Order: sequence, then structure tokens, then C-alpha cells
Amino acid sequence: MPPVSRTGSSSIRVRYCECDPMGVVHHASYIPWLEIGRTELLRTSGISYKTLEERGVFLVIVKLDVKYRRPVLYDDVVEVRTTWVGGSRIKIEHEYEVVVTQRENAKDPLPISAAVAKTTLACVDPDGRPMELPEWLASR
Repeated sequence: MPPVSRTGSSSIRVRYCECDPMGVVHHASYIPWLEIGRTELLRTSGISYKTLEERGVFLVIVKLDVKYRRPVLYDDVVEVRTTWVGGSRIKIEHEYEVVVTQRENAKDPLPISAAVAKTTLACVDPDGRPMELPEWLASR
């Protein structure tokens, strides 16, 4: 199995349902974007989260930290930059940067760093008990 990349990026156009009535992205909308970044990074190894789960391996968020820097607006295009930064035999740690790469009538120069985040994921079995990561995933 090819190794999982250490870095990756995913582009997302902000949908209306992700915004408040003023057209600003709601803080909770960032969390699914981070998941997109993680799952696409894993996909570089040729395996999906679905396949991991079918094998009885589940990755659950045990820690999440987001720092919001600048607002993201409806119809902006953001790039979620994901970096695998470490972990252990049971945990995986990622860092993220959410960057506005396209904005209609932007007043500030692009790209704009809108948020940074960190997550820690733990590997658990189907019953929710901690277990070791598959060797190919832990050794990256």
C-alpha cells in the first residue's frame, strides 16, 4: 500500500447553508471542511475511511482546536491545507489552514488565512475501545 502523504489540500466553494443570515460562514461549518481535508489525505494511500471501517478500524476525534482569524463569506473558494504532524501507535495528529483563495470583489489581497486548526484522532475498535493503528498508517 502506498504511504499516506504528509500534506494535501482540498478546495471547497462555500455553500449558502454554511452561512449565517449575513453571508458569513458559521463557525461550525469549518469542522466538516477539516474532515474533508483528512479523508482526502488518507485517500492518497489508496484507502478510504469507509474501507478502514469495514476492516474494523475507526478514527475518532479526541481533541479539536480551531482559531478563527478572518471571516469566510458565501461563495468564497477555500483551500483546506492539511498536514499530518505526528501521533503515536494509537493517535494521529493533523494541523490545518483554511485559506480563502477566491472571493468576488475582494478588498484584501488573496490568499487570506481564515483559520488554523489542530486535531487528534484516536484509533478504536468497533466497540469503541482504543486499539493500535494499522502498521502502514502508524509508520508513516
